[in-house]
Amino acid sequence: MTQKSPLAWLGGKSRLADQIIERMPAHQTYCEVFAGAAWVLFKKPESKVEIINDINSELTNLYRCVKHHLVELVAQFRWMLVARDDFDRFLQTPAESLTDIQRAARFFYLAKSSFGAKIHKPTFGIAATGAPRLNLLRIEEELSDAHARLARVFIENKPFDVVLQRFDRPGTLFYVDPPYWGCEKDYGEGLFTRDDFARLAALLGACRGKFILSLNDTPGVRETFREFRIEAVKTRYSISATAKQEVGEVLITNFKAGRSG
Repeated sequence: MTQKSPLAWLGGKSRLADQIIERMPAHQTYCEVFAGAAWVLFKKPESKVEIINDINSELTNLYRCVKHHLVELVAQFRWMLVARDDFDRFLQTPAESLTDIQRAARFFYLAKSSFGAKIHKPTFGIAATGAPRLNLLRIEEELSDAHARLARVFIENKPFDVVLQRFDRPGTLFYVDPPYWGCEKDYGEGLFTRDDFARLAALLGACRGKFILSLNDTPGVRETFREFRIEAVKTRYSISATAKQEVGEVLITNFKAGRSG
């Protein structure tokens, strides 16, 4: 069943997911190396084995709490308001001072309420022309859907190279969605650097399974991943509450990607 991700996320693939899914080859194991909001996972049909990974421990803690502690997590939002004061209070509360469930609620609130879905140095997002993304009356519904989808999904919190090597085998399909070229610091200092693109290309070059890599279409991307198949695609991103912009991306694969259906 096709679902939506419960998260807003900088660089999330809500609009590109369908194009990625229709290019997927047959596989037994599906692994998202940089999960983020996991839009592709939530929209795709279930695979025999599924893994999502992200280096952000607050994000993977949220997914684990949605999977294992749904009732307790939903209860955290019972008396909350979508307000700048609450946002600032969460932002100033150290995550390490909270329980895992409280951490998950804090992270979800900040991610859904921040301007531009930024998780690194977030600011409160409000628009006079639209409702807030965080609808406290629908949290139980949104998280219940995610809970059901994550029931058989393994959740990892490892560096990308560890995950690629651990799960690489014939029959595995990796979806690889690193930070955009030129936006490496948007998710936190030192989590992914410009040099990591070359490391990623080398690991993918030795991959025994198949992969789909999505990135912004830049000369640096095309040069770094030149040994693989590169397909230009168009997608649209929201740049404000009312405006959208068409941008160029590339889907990079180690197989000839045909459209299914």
